Amino acid sequence: MREIKTTEAVGQVLCHDVTQIIRGVTKDAAFRKGHVISEEDIPVLLSMGKDSVYIWEKDEHMLHENEAAQILCSLCANKHMCSSEVKEGKIEITAERDGLFKVDRKRLNMINGAGEMMIASRHGDFPVKAGDKLAGMRIIPLVIEKKKLEDVKEACGRKPLFELLPFLHKKAGIVTTGNEVYHGRIPDTFTPVIEEKLAEYDVEIIGHEISDDNHERITECIKKLLSAGADMILCTGGMSVDPDDRTPLAIKNTGAEVVTYGAPVLPGAMFLLAYYEKDIPVMGLPGCVMYAGRTIFDLVLPRILAGERLSEEDFRVLGEGGLCLSCPVCTFPNCSFGKGA
Repeated sequence: MREIKTTEAVGQVLCHDVTQIIRGVTKDAAFRKGHVISEEDIPVLLSMGKDSVYIWEKDEHMLHENEAAQILCSLCANKHMCSSEVKEGKIEITAERDGLFKVDRKRLNMINGAGEMMIASRHGDFPVKAGDKLAGMRIIPLVIEKKKLEDVKEACGRKPLFELLPFLHKKAGIVTTGNEVYHGRIPDTFTPVIEEKLAEYDVEIIGHEISDDNHERITECIKKLLSAGADMILCTGGMSVDPDDRTPLAIKNTGAEVVTYGAPVLPGAMFLLAYYEKDIPVMGLPGCVMYAGRTIFDLVLPRILAGERLSEEDFRVLGEGGLCLSCPVCTFPNCSFGKGA
């Protein structure tokens, strides 16, 4: 790459895109990399503030920004993703289908700490729709040492930085608990909320049981739904520390392994997750899920439906970002809720 005066650049090949910005009209490359500068281009370049331009001089030890962006993209793109053409030295990746976006944060940080290169992505562990932008990448200078990118590529390994896990078909069973609903004293207003949230995904509700606060009866209801073929159980109500709230005990008595009872998330501190026979999630949903716009359930459900098996560590790290701000206009997931890690 060599810098020369624009007035002396006729016949030379640009080694970079030249962006033209006209407020309210356009922000695009007026001249692309590889463009052969003509006499007619000189006044246009000067009007864009380009008194000098960079022309390409091939060096086997250096990479142009477009070539470097393609290498960075190769470290990122995975199944169910598509990449854009290089534009102004940048490539963007978008989702080809709905799913859960996953980010290898450790390797992403390693690349961004190497200097002269960057990859920016949306936050991992959140659902995305087909067509959503996932990440963008480029180098900072116009050219970069080839060896530097080769070293990063070797350190990164073969596995892409990002994954897009498609949502699975699930057969859900719902257990509504509480004497007040069981005896018909009040209507069940919890189940419709759950049905609405499940309707956003490929979930088939195969059964709905209503139980009083007898923990043995709640356990029977859970087992009945499991026998009917449910591969996900949602228990509503009875999750607080009141003496007559028996849902956690009932879930434990099914033989399910409790991963967590409690989470550093508000709303949703009294959430319970267990696994029956290793891979069937059984969730105890606190009352806040019924009345709050977004809760712990909105953070956990997409990951469950993408086939992830969550651990206690997955919940521990939710504390920073685990406070929903209850904004007058909810923009979730485009907000800080659930984005601590």
